[in-house]
Amino acid sequence: MVKADNRSESADGEPVLLSGGNPQIPKGYGDEPVQRYIAAMPGWKRRVGERLDALIVGAVPGVQKAVKWNSPFYGVEKDAWFLSFHCFTKYVKVTFFRGASLDPRPPGSSKHEQVRYLDIREDDSIEEAQFTDWLKQASRLPGERM
Repeated sequence: MVKADNRSESADGEPVLLSGGNPQIPKGYGDEPVQRYIAAMPGWKRRVGERLDALIVGAVPGVQKAVKWNSPFYGVEKDAWFLSFHCFTKYVKVTFFRGASLDPRPPGSSKHEQVRYLDIREDDSIEEAQFTDWLKQASRLPGERM
């Protein structure tokens, strides 16, 4: 269901899906809103979200979580984030806020000098060793305050 008004849930209590199938989840801190977001990710994207979350939790002990702007955010201190992801129609976009400092850099460039992206499509496999290395590197960099 595409959002028709300011409600974050449909008549049946399920999260509204915005354009591209991105779940509309109210802003919140902690694991619960992130898990609500992931559970609402449509189709194959839910498996990607579950795996991303598990890899992040495994690589970054004590990681902080939140949902902001209808996307999960991850950081090592409150309101300082190293990563987020978002559903689009044909892929899940992972954002490394200081990705230009990672070695090697994630493949997707941005108009923002420090930001790098990793787009994951339905038939893609996540290179877990490389992704985990990026997570560990990113979590040691100053977080993006927002």
